Amino acid sequence: MEKKILLGMNLDELQQLAVGAGMQRFVGKQLAEWIYAKKAVRFDEMVNISKRNREWLEQNCEIGRYKPSACTVSKDGTRKYLFKTGAARQVEAVYIPEHDRATLCVSSQAGCKMNCYFCATGRMGFKGNLSAAEILNQILSIPDCDEGPLTPLSNIVFMGMGEPLDNWHEVKRALDVVSAPWGLAWSPKRVTVSTVGKLPQLKNLLDETDVHVAVSVHTPFMEERERMMPAQKAFPLKEVLNILRGYDFSKQRRLSIEYIMWRGVNDDMAHARQLEKLLHGLDCRVNLIRFHAIPGVDLKPCSEERMIMMRNYLNSKGIIATIRTSRGEDIMAACGMLASEK
Repeated sequence: MEKKILLGMNLDELQQLAVGAGMQRFVGKQLAEWIYAKKAVRFDEMVNISKRNREWLEQNCEIGRYKPSACTVSKDGTRKYLFKTGAARQVEAVYIPEHDRATLCVSSQAGCKMNCYFCATGRMGFKGNLSAAEILNQILSIPDCDEGPLTPLSNIVFMGMGEPLDNWHEVKRALDVVSAPWGLAWSPKRVTVSTVGKLPQLKNLLDETDVHVAVSVHTPFMEERERMMPAQKAFPLKEVLNILRGYDFSKQRRLSIEYIMWRGVNDDMAHARQLEKLLHGLDCRVNLIRFHAIPGVDLKPCSEERMIMMRNYLNSKGIIATIRTSRGEDIMAACGMLASEK
């Protein structure tokens, strides 16, 4: 009989599991504490649970924790971890340290259905959705690996492999665990979910969570965007922006607009003016991202001067714009480069 995976279960589900096995209801709360707060990887670590109950758990359940199968380290300190999530599936997570902070870029799918022309993950095709357990295992397994002490995580970004809102049910379960007091007890302001603007799940994300939101735009011209991002046809950007305008991003919750810049494609003043027009009145900030070359794609990164021009123009129009620092390019870990390769 297939064992139940406990990682990803909420408090109520763990309590129901305990009661269904003839245990006291409070054992469910103990399980949540051991799995999420204490990051236990074995049942014999759970010393305040009776031996009899631990034996039942061992026979019928799995915690769902496992270490990455490989780790590659960049010259800038970025680490790319490979996780096997099934017989034919593997995903990557990227750990990005910076001074006393560290961000983990997690994956929500193996591959991706969105098929963006410039993205290595999209070009590899769709291999499957990750479960909440497989998503959370990436978070809990880093930095508790064998490479030595690492800076504890301060932020999580769902910007790895896959479109998070295309796997909304499992992503939402993972987000609930991350923010719940019985789970990891993180502030949702430490979490960002990135999306191409998949509807109607974008509205679910906005209504059911308080996490930061990042929307991939990359060009303000709709026909050009559809050529680069086929999802534009199903989820028109103007409709996405109309929904975003109905929410308040002026306080703690933040809306980011992601804009990868390609030489001779979207790095001129015509694009800058149209982007300013498109975003006018929307409380957001723009992240300008250098394109990282991938095999089989004829796009090239634009110059630093063009990125500065775009940043300065948007700032002069009252739109906060910054240039994102590129990290991990030498190990194929930078934005748009993840494709489950060591």
